[in-house]
Amino acid sequence: MQPEPYDPRAIEPKWQRIWAQTGIYRVDLLRARRPFYNLTEFPYPSAEALHVGHVYTYCGADTYGRYRRMLGDDVFQPTGFDAFGIHSENYALHVGRHPMELTVENTARYRRQMEELGTLFDWTYAVDTSRPEYYRWTQWIFLQLYNAGLAYRARAPVNWCPTCLTVLANEQVIGGLCERCDSTVVQREMEQWFLRITAYADRLLAGHAEADFPEVTVTLQRNWIGRSEGAEIVFRAVNGPDIPVFTTRPDTLFGATYLVLAPEHPAVATVSTPEQAPLVEAYAAQARTKRELERVAAEREKTGIFTGGEAINPATGERIPIWVADYVLMGYGTGAIMAVPAHDERDYAFARTHGLPIRVVVAPPGWQGEPLEAAYTGEGTLVNSGPFDGMPSEEARAAITRWLAERGQGRPAVTYRLRDWLISRQRYWGPPIPIIYCDRCGIVPVPEEDLPVRLPYVRDFRPKGTGVSPLAMVPEFVNTTCPQCGGPARRETDVSDTFLDSSWYFLRYPSAHRQDVPFDPEMTRKW
Repeated sequence: MQPEPYDPRAIEPKWQRIWAQTGIYRVDLLRARRPFYNLTEFPYPSAEALHVGHVYTYCGADTYGRYRRMLGDDVFQPTGFDAFGIHSENYALHVGRHPMELTVENTARYRRQMEELGTLFDWTYAVDTSRPEYYRWTQWIFLQLYNAGLAYRARAPVNWCPTCLTVLANEQVIGGLCERCDSTVVQREMEQWFLRITAYADRLLAGHAEADFPEVTVTLQRNWIGRSEGAEIVFRAVNGPDIPVFTTRPDTLFGATYLVLAPEHPAVATVSTPEQAPLVEAYAAQARTKRELERVAAEREKTGIFTGGEAINPATGERIPIWVADYVLMGYGTGAIMAVPAHDERDYAFARTHGLPIRVVVAPPGWQGEPLEAAYTGEGTLVNSGPFDGMPSEEARAAITRWLAERGQGRPAVTYRLRDWLISRQRYWGPPIPIIYCDRCGIVPVPEEDLPVRLPYVRDFRPKGTGVSPLAMVPEFVNTTCPQCGGPARRETDVSDTFLDSSWYFLRYPSAHRQDVPFDPEMTRKW
């Protein structure tokens, strides 16, 4: 007798209905004796439906959750939707729908499909980052960071597409072009909100000793943080300001034969001579169209322009030329470097291209004074370094730094590749940043009892190219009362980045039923 074929449409809905009715996948968070929190990344509802990548991810995690359940663990496996942000807004623009309506439909469809997979998810604790009951607490977290001095406002460059009329993330710029329309992307200076994550750089590095992470993950994070020890050295421009540089090799200072500024460096305009200024500005404008990853690519030819200005090498007293080059980034170190072409591969290539002096100050093994065929980046004995000749380079780092500090020309310093997190978005679909601007009181945080600052329905939510969010075009949202003095005031119209929403969802799940706190400390510690 032939067995009946398996018909999933007839069999699976029945059992899924029974599982839902019996609550077989639910766990009593308070009474659980062997808590096991099986956390999965929640999806963006930014397409018509789930794709196979979702299934691949969730089935693997679900299998592990079931395994732990068979071992006797009380498995808590919640999920939800990362529903705010540019992904969902772009999809709404693409299909000609409003995100406030489309997202509701998409999350319902995604949930139905995830339930059809037969997964272990406990939907009674589901969260949705676009719901006021969730983003109220995202705004509350921002206020705690602001009150602690960890959220601040500053001017910063952003990628701008003049055709799409919007800010782009770095990942949306390909070869200097907008990924959507192939227009040349430029940079704008705009007021932005940041989170001061650099304050935790050393704490993050120290945490690797206790974290159970794969070695490759630790390496990636350490490189991302990019802690570098060295010295900050002051070069005085002949006709301009003091220019501090950061270097990890102060032992090579006597070999610095030119200075290089990032195109965005504030001293560029001051040190450029009238003859060179137009050429420098044209070069800087071209540099602003490039992504940082393109600018620092090792294989890329190093371009630059001479400013006409000079600076004094504090070790030798020599006047050295000041150049501008796009491989120097304003966001790393001080935005200026001392170039030592004999002992840095990038500087060597630049010096050879532009005919700049190459002076050896750390002798390679067996060196007899001949010109170098390539930069020597290793250790050795100092030469051509005045009173430090004959000193081992490792020892000379500290000695030259002390010598500079005594003369008021330098100091020991630590810098990081990590940058503060820019969270401002001049878009519509996101939680409004809970800040008010008052001409009398300045920047005023929204009182916690007034949260959430609700995102209003805006019929025309397309960005206009003005550099501000569509919320700025809604007077009834913008105009408000200062909570301190009671006078007229204006709301912040930027929304926060979607990754701020999703930076804390794992804390919310166990307390999703609580409306009085973002998360219950005791419940969080348990799970």
